[in-house]
Amino acid sequence: MRPLVEPVAALAPEELIRTARHAVLAAIGEEGQRRLANARIAVVGAGGLGSPVLLALAAAGVGELVVIDDDTVERTNLQRQLAHRVDDIGTPKTTSAARAVRDLSPLTVVEERPVRLTPDNAVDLFSGAHLVIDGSDTFDTREAVASATETLGIPLVWGAVQEWAAQVTVFWSRPTDGVAPVVLGDLFPPGSAGEPPTCAQVGVLGSLCVQVGGLLATEAIKLVTGAGEPLLGRLVVVDALRARQDVIPLSSGRTPS
Repeated sequence: MRPLVEPVAALAPEELIRTARHAVLAAIGEEGQRRLANARIAVVGAGGLGSPVLLALAAAGVGELVVIDDDTVERTNLQRQLAHRVDDIGTPKTTSAARAVRDLSPLTVVEERPVRLTPDNAVDLFSGAHLVIDGSDTFDTREAVASATETLGIPLVWGAVQEWAAQVTVFWSRPTDGVAPVVLGDLFPPGSAGEPPTCAQVGVLGSLCVQVGGLLATEAIKLVTGAGEPLLGRLVVVDALRARQDVIPLSSGRTPS
């Protein structure tokens, strides 16, 4: 699939050094790194999934990150939300996450949005983003995120984790290169999902959040640079207890536009 983002003209000398291991990586290279530097990615949630996503994208040299979360850091978050520290308890997660991003990548511009995402503000929150990564933890929010990305026609890198299990995929209502669209409703038809139990009720494996966050960040990097094959039309299902990771076809039944 063609790259989602055009490259900047050149990287700063210090950024060339910091990201040198991407410059020699097949399918990214120096041009792909310049595409990452020109990318604007919105991340919904700075918690269990959002934390490793933001750290990975900052380390990768993404130019702009929009962090959307209305919560504050609590002590129970620290078991899995790696962007935050003990000293951040009581601080808005957007502020704590932005600090972590800047510590890794000083040239990355971080836009903090300490608000609750709703169907009414989602499109505005995603304004100018090349893609969105959803690390939210309620299905109402996931539906609002999906609806906004479908309206805007931009990719949605989507993940969910609970207890020892996780799912990862890419939705895109208007993909390029004659690829058939796939949206959240193809995985969860309206009204079919219900509301999953919370982490406080059933728990979540902290290291699995890191694993899944890494998968989400990798899909975003692939979309930005045009590397490899995105998970559009495929669902990764992770069973950490049994050390299984399966890929399931996911189709909308619609023809490419």
